[in-house]
Amino acid sequence: MNQLANFTKGFIKENPVFVLLLGMCPTLGVTTSAINGLGMGLATTFVLVMSNLVVSLVKNLIPDKVRIPSFIVIIASFVTIVELVMQAYLPALYEQLGLFIPLIVVNCIVLGRAEAFASKNSLLSSIIDGLGMGLGFAFALTILGGVREMLGSGAIFGFKFLQGDGMLVFVLAPGAFIALGYLIALINRLKKTA
Repeated sequence: MNQLANFTKGFIKENPVFVLLLGMCPTLGVTTSAINGLGMGLATTFVLVMSNLVVSLVKNLIPDKVRIPSFIVIIASFVTIVELVMQAYLPALYEQLGLFIPLIVVNCIVLGRAEAFASKNSLLSSIIDGLGMGLGFAFALTILGGVREMLGSGAIFGFKFLQGDGMLVFVLAPGAFIALGYLIALINRLKKTA
């Protein structure tokens, strides 16, 4: 049951975007469409799971003085793998996400989970925590990207379902703040009634 709680807290109780308000740079920057949100979320999930795995394995070998720099090197290694694979096999998505892929290295969700959880827990717990937080982040980015894409262009995952153009503001940066604000308000409202 404890493993299930570690997994689900990233979706519900400690969702990185809607509850903890972490990772706002990619959240607001890449969510112009649902596919961009999903791509960034899955890339971050891979980095979270793999870095949590490695940090959990080597936590007793790293001296306290170089703990954070060591975690950053581990995270950067997996970000480089994601970047190269995405560039080779998903060039259109890589072009859309651009600079935000290398910025996963400094995403406070990834470093925070390595420091607060993986460095203090078992291998299995760390993997499950990374998977739960990563998929919660991917879920939030996909929802936000889907809302912005529907309102901004009348499409979802690129499939047009409304004639004409949507509200341009939702495709632009201010639309990210507006949509995120309303989604957070909706989630807070649902949490109070539950």
